[in-house]
Amino acid sequence: MFTRRNTRLVLATAAAVSLTGGLLALSTGSANAAPAKHADDFNGDGYRDYATTDWGSFTVTYGTATGPGTKTRTFTQNSPGVPGKSGDAGGYVDGFGEDLAAADLNRDGYADLAVADRSEKVSGKVSAGAVTIMWGGRSGLGTKATRLPLKAKSHRSFGNELETGDFDGDGKADLAVADGLDTIYIYRGGFTQSGRTGKVTKHTRSDHTRTFEPTGLVAGKVTKDRATDLYALGQGYRKDKMTQDAWLLRGGKTVRWSGKLVAINNKEPDYDPTGVIADFDKDGYGDLAVGDTSYNKGAGSVVVVRGGKSGPATKYRFTQATSGIATAASKGDGFGYGLSAGDTNRDGYPDLAVGVSGEKVGSTKDAGGIHILRGGRKGLTGAGSQWFSRATAGVPGTPERYEMFGSAIRLRDLDGDGDKDLLAGSENRETSLFFRAGASGITTDTVTELSLKPVFPQ
Repeated sequence: MFTRRNTRLVLATAAAVSLTGGLLALSTGSANAAPAKHADDFNGDGYRDYATTDWGSFTVTYGTATGPGTKTRTFTQNSPGVPGKSGDAGGYVDGFGEDLAAADLNRDGYADLAVADRSEKVSGKVSAGAVTIMWGGRSGLGTKATRLPLKAKSHRSFGNELETGDFDGDGKADLAVADGLDTIYIYRGGFTQSGRTGKVTKHTRSDHTRTFEPTGLVAGKVTKDRATDLYALGQGYRKDKMTQDAWLLRGGKTVRWSGKLVAINNKEPDYDPTGVIADFDKDGYGDLAVGDTSYNKGAGSVVVVRGGKSGPATKYRFTQATSGIATAASKGDGFGYGLSAGDTNRDGYPDLAVGVSGEKVGSTKDAGGIHILRGGRKGLTGAGSQWFSRATAGVPGTPERYEMFGSAIRLRDLDGDGDKDLLAGSENRETSLFFRAGASGITTDTVTELSLKPVFPQ
């Protein structure tokens, strides 16, 4: 799962994807090497790396045995070997690096990075959009890049959302790309640096009787087969009202829509939703947790859609009024603004970190904070949950107005001990706090500040 949070107005017309022409690439990598151990180990040293997004650029921080290191590199479209030109967005803000998705796409032992730019001007077509693959190598990213071929049409915003996964279950990494209107494209592996891919299919659910416009993608294992599944989150229409919905593209030899639209919010859409898939109850099926920050006048909520044999099953909703959750629901809290999943207390069940970016802490408005909800045999629960803010004992700093602490969060094993630690920060800041995990969960014993923003692919 990768999320970004910014409200967008998308203009769109028609576009198409071609498998030939328009390539900007260098030499082909080895197809015989073993795939990278980690989907984000760009230099093949065995440690996970961190690609953080920004408007018009992205930055890679290379990992070490003890977590993020000091070696970093920032890329724009003006970097050597990168197709396109910075700021070439036809009057729009440059979106290069706005969304990122990592995987070893050419199976050469080095992870690669798909980089979106939905605002890119292509062949004179304004906001046609583009996706560039930055190839990994011994020295990391930066020496080779290939743009996915595209028959450009204005205002299509190709690359609006990205996700990687093995969507057809053949053992090769695939790439899912959503445009800014109604279509999801799935590029099958294997990929080559000369621009070849496997089969490409287009998936849309918009017609005269039912409309669904994807504004977010979440990849993960929902059913028990080998293939990765893909939830499309987006804007729907029912009874002449705009809604927020989720729809599953079930992976397999033939990727297809599964089941009906799942209602997240029947009254108001989220133009940039966030979600994650994890098996919170360990029944073998992946559950979707998706934020519904518009719920109850912006107090927010998290909707969990249980996985089942054929895809989405029953659902339940968490709010700050749920028993066991420390803070109270108030207008504009934004509970669910950020989400990340992982086992933080060694019980084998994934937990869920929930950012509450607008939470008032003491008398400080919009200071923000994070809840950790426990996974268990019956799924997520508020019982035993944890709450962290700048006012929590052991947490550096003090609550600040409009900081929105918790608007950027990740659960990830940062120090290599097997526990999913918490990296928490604000979209308004370039640093974050590193909370270590242990047998009792996330602790504040040794919270440290890192020069790393928690806005990287999970």
